[in-house]
Amino acid sequence: MIKQFVLVGLGGALGSMLRYGTSLLTSRYYVNIFPLATFIINILGCFLIGILLSYFSKNNSSGLQLLLITGFCGGYTTFSTFSAENIALWQSQHYLTLIAYTLGSIILGCLAVWLGLSLFIAKQ
Repeated sequence: MIKQFVLVGLGGALGSMLRYGTSLLTSRYYVNIFPLATFIINILGCFLIGILLSYFSKNNSSGLQLLLITGFCGGYTTFSTFSAENIALWQSQHYLTLIAYTLGSIILGCLAVWLGLSLFIAKQ
């Protein structure tokens, strides 16, 4: 049981550090109302989860699954920041950006998972 917690924690730490680095890099080159860093992070995370779910449906490795899906992807993607950014957009009355961000994140996130699943399944 301790091994599983360590795997999740290690994956989460790596995912969180990559998220932080992505945010820093994005904010260096992009300054706008639209929260691009979180958008990119969540869409890429969805794509990666699709690939990993497809892989682990054929290759059972609970330890690696905990490390990569629960830990890394859980630490990399961020629903709480997405939600807070939506509230900030609402409060600053950027309603069109709010709608585009919310719908874009949900629709493209689901498509990214599907694409990740589809690409990996097609290669098996």
